[in-house]
Amino acid sequence: MEVVAKKTPNSLSLPWGTRIFLRLLGILTDIVSRKDGTVNRRFMSYFESKIPPTLKPVDGLKTYDVVLNPTFKTWFRVYLPTEFSVEDLPVLVFYHGGGFSYMAANSKVYDDLCRNMATKMQVIVISVEYRLAPEFPHPAQYDDGIDALKYLDVEENRLKCSLQNANFSRCFVAGDSAGGNLVHHVVQRACVTSFKHLKVIGLLAIQPFFGGIEQTNSEKELDEQVPILTVKRTNWFWDVFMPEGKDHDRDHASINVSGPNAIDITKFVFPTTMVVVSKFDILHDWQKKYYEWLLKSGKEVELVEYPNMFHDFVCFPELPEADQLIFQMKEFIYKVFNKA
Repeated sequence: MEVVAKKTPNSLSLPWGTRIFLRLLGILTDIVSRKDGTVNRRFMSYFESKIPPTLKPVDGLKTYDVVLNPTFKTWFRVYLPTEFSVEDLPVLVFYHGGGFSYMAANSKVYDDLCRNMATKMQVIVISVEYRLAPEFPHPAQYDDGIDALKYLDVEENRLKCSLQNANFSRCFVAGDSAGGNLVHHVVQRACVTSFKHLKVIGLLAIQPFFGGIEQTNSEKELDEQVPILTVKRTNWFWDVFMPEGKDHDRDHASINVSGPNAIDITKFVFPTTMVVVSKFDILHDWQKKYYEWLLKSGKEVELVEYPNMFHDFVCFPELPEADQLIFQMKEFIYKVFNKA
C-alpha cells in the first residue's frame, strides 16, 4: 500500500533556519571526513552535543543507559513513559543514522527524536549505540544490532534494565538512514535466530541508506541540489564502511539489498514493514526499489512518501512533516501490535 503525504512540488521549500543549519551540517561533514578515510572525531566533538540520561522523569519520561557489551563499549538508552503501564506499551528498538560513521544514541538530535517518539507514539524506545566505521568496519554494526535483540531476549537481562514486564513477544525495530540499512540486516539475522521470548513483528525503515554500482535517476538529478547527502558523501561513507579487502563491491548485499546479490527472504517470516521515502533525497530510487523488492518477495509492506522533504527530515522537529511522520509511525505500530 502506498501513502502519499501531499502534492509533489517542483522545489524544496524549507524555513530559512533549517536551510542554514543543513548547509552548516554539510560543511561540517565534509571537514571531518578526511580523504584518507578517517574521521576527525576531536574536531567533531566540539559541535556534537551529548545528552545524559534523566532518571528523574521529565515531561512524563525517564531515560537510563544499559551496558550491552563492555568490551565493544556498546550500550543502549531506554526511554520509558511513566504515565502508562509497561505491559501495555509496544517496544521499539531504534538504530540511529549517521552514515555508519557519525552520531550516537546520546547525540542531542537522536535523544530529542527518541524522546519525541516515546511520548508522542506512546512506546518504550530502546536506542542502540553501536560501533562506528572506519574504526570498526562492516559487519560490526550488524553484529552489535542483533546482539541488542539477543540481549533483550534473556529474562535476566530484561530484569537488569527494569523491562521484565515489557512485551517483547510483539517487538518493533526502526532506523533512519544508515540505521534503516542496519535494521533491515538485523531483521534478516533475526529471521534465522532462535529467540526464546523476543519476536519482531514490525520494521520501520526511515529513508534507509542503500546504494549500488549503477547510479539511479534520483542520484543523477538531485546530486548537489538537495540537503545532507551528495554522491560524493555517500561514496565516502560506503568506502569506510566496507573498505578494500572486505568484499568492497557496491552491489554487495549489505549495500544493494535488493540487487543482484540480494539475500533471498521469500521463505523468511519477515515482519510487516513501513518504508519511508521523500522526493528530495538522492537515495529515493534505491528506497523505492527496496519497497518493490519486499512486495515481490511476498512481504507485507507499506510505502509512505513525503514529496516536499529531504533525507532524514524526521530529525528536524521544527518541521510539521516530522510530526506527521511520527503520527503515521504510531498508527502503523498500533495497527500491527493490535493485530498480532
